[in-house]
Amino acid sequence: MAGRKRWSTEEILDAAAELLSTSDADSFSVRKLAAALGTDSSSLYRHFRSKTELLRAVADRILLAAMDEHRPEGDWKQRITVLALCMREAFGRQPQLAAVWARYASSGTGSRLVMEEVLQALRESGLPDEEIPVRYHRLAILIAALIASEAGTSTVSPEEREQGMELFRVAVLGADPERFPALAHFARDVRPLGVDRRTAFEEILDAQLAGIEADVRADQPTRPASGADPAVRPVPRAGRGRA
Repeated sequence: MAGRKRWSTEEILDAAAELLSTSDADSFSVRKLAAALGTDSSSLYRHFRSKTELLRAVADRILLAAMDEHRPEGDWKQRITVLALCMREAFGRQPQLAAVWARYASSGTGSRLVMEEVLQALRESGLPDEEIPVRYHRLAILIAALIASEAGTSTVSPEEREQGMELFRVAVLGADPERFPALAHFARDVRPLGVDRRTAFEEILDAQLAGIEADVRADQPTRPASGADPAVRPVPRAGRGRA
C-alpha cells in the first residue's frame, strides 16, 4: 500500500493561501488544510509549530512578492511610498491575506526585506538614529492599517457594496440638521470609505512622511545671517527628548 504524499513547505503554503482566499483567518484551521491536502494535521506540524506560525509564513510570501516588484528609486520619501504601493498591490491580489498580515505580522525573509528598506530610507532622511525605530514603528502601523482596511472593502460583493452605498446615502443625506448640523452641512460632499482608496492611501502616507521631513528640517542648524556671530548656536527645540 502506497504511503501518503510528503508535502513540501512551499506546497503547504500554496494550499494554505488558496484556502485563505475563500475564507478568513478565524475559520482557517490546520485540520481543514490537512483535509484539503489529503493528509493529517500531524504531518503539517512537522513544518509549522502552530496555526499562527503557518499564517505568518503565508503573509510573508506576500511581502516577498512585493519586494520582488519593488525597484528603489528617488529620494527617501519616494522609496517608502513606492514600497508601500507595491505592498498594497500585492495584498490587493489576495485581500483576505491582508487581514492575516495585519493581525499576525510576519517574521520571515519578506518581513526583514521590508524592514531593511524602510530603515535604510529613514536613515537617508536625516533622522538621528535614536528616532528611527519609533518612526519606523509608526509607519508600519499606518501602512498595515491602510492595507488591511482597504482589503476589507475589496472583498465585499457588488450586491453588498451597492446595499452599503444606499445605506450610506440614507444615513448621511437623511441626517437631522438640528441634531447633526455639521453632517447635514457637508452631507453632499462626504464620501464613503470605499471610494478613491488609492488617492487617500497616498495622501495619508505622504502626510506622515512630510511630518518626518519637517522635523528633520527643524532640527537642522540654522545658517547664521549676514553679520551674525557664527559662535552663537541655535537653541534646540524642546520636547524632542534627546540628550
